[in-house]
Amino acid sequence: MQYRTLGRTGIKVSPYALGALMFATSVGNPDPDDSVRIIHRALDAGINLVDTADAYGDSEEIVGRALKGRRDDVVLATKVGRPMGAGPNRQGASRRWITTAVENSLRRLRTDRIDLYQLQRPDPDTDIEETLSALSDLVRSGKVRAIGTSTMPASGIVEAQWAAERRRLERFSTEQPPYSLLDRGAEREVLPTAQHHGMGTLVWGPLGQGLLTGRVRKGRQNGLRRAGLFDHLNDERRLDAVERFVSLAEEAGLSLTHLAMAFATAHPGVTAAIVGPRTMSHLDDLLSGVDVALTGDILDRIDEIVPPGTDVGTLDQAYVPPALRQPSLRRRPVGERAAV
Repeated sequence: MQYRTLGRTGIKVSPYALGALMFATSVGNPDPDDSVRIIHRALDAGINLVDTADAYGDSEEIVGRALKGRRDDVVLATKVGRPMGAGPNRQGASRRWITTAVENSLRRLRTDRIDLYQLQRPDPDTDIEETLSALSDLVRSGKVRAIGTSTMPASGIVEAQWAAERRRLERFSTEQPPYSLLDRGAEREVLPTAQHHGMGTLVWGPLGQGLLTGRVRKGRQNGLRRAGLFDHLNDERRLDAVERFVSLAEEAGLSLTHLAMAFATAHPGVTAAIVGPRTMSHLDDLLSGVDVALTGDILDRIDEIVPPGTDVGTLDQAYVPPALRQPSLRRRPVGERAAV
C-alpha cells in the first residue's frame, strides 16, 4: 500500500481510511467481536488510519477495544460537535464542550492521545478563535496531535487559517468533505482551498452512501430503498447517473465499487478516502481494489457523466449553512421591504 503524507503534519497515512460508523451496534454491525475482527483485518492489510466520532454510538468503545496492543501503529482520528445529549451545551465547538468531550473520547478509546481531533460540523454559534484556542491547548497538553474540520465550507477554512495566524494558534491540518462520483462539489472550492493551505483531505462518502456499491439500481427494490428512508437512495437523478457509471465500469473491466474508490483517491488534493465496511466481505471487496488506477480516458468519461465541481442531487448528511436553513436569514421583515 502506498502511503501519503497528511497535509503538512508529516504523518503518513494509507489512501484508504477505515471509517468506524458501521461498527456502532445501533446502526451497523450488531456484533462487536466481528467489528473488532474487521478492524484487525484492515490493519493487517496496511490501512493505518481509523476515523470515528463521539456521536457514532458505541463506535469509539469498539475501536478502543480493537486497538489494544496496536495503538502505536494506528493514526487514530475522532470527531466532536454533534449532539451527545438533550442539553444545549452537549454539542458544538465551545471551549466548555470540547474540553469535556475530549476526555470522554479518550476514555472510550482507551488511549492517552488522539492523533487527529476534528470538528464534525461547523458551529456558527461559536467564534472560531474560541474553538481554535481550546483545541490549541489540547495540542500543547499532548492529548491531541493535530486538529481538523469536517464539511467546512471554503470560506470557513480561510477564516480559520487567518484566525490561527493572527492569534498564533494551532491551525487546522485537515478537512473532511463529502466526495464521490456523484458528489463533486468539493472540487470547486474546498479541495483547491485545502491544497492552497497545505491541508490533508480525508473524503467521506466515496461510495455515495451505498449508491456506488451496485446494490442499489434504478427500477429495482431492495431493503435499502424503503419509502421515507435514505432519500438519496431514491433520487432518480442519482440513480440515472449510477446506471451510466455501471456501464462505464463494465467497459473498463472494473466493479462499480473499484471505479468509485479509484476516482475518489485520484484527485491530487485527496489524501485518503474513508471506507465504512459493515462486514468482512465488504472490506475484502474494497481491499481488492486498492491498487486500481484510472486512465485519462476513463476520467474523461466520468467528467462527461458528472461534470467537475457539480453534485447530482443531495447527499444525506451534507452540511447546510444557517443562511439556507433559516428563512429569517434570507428574508427581510415585511416592514423593511421596499414598496412596489
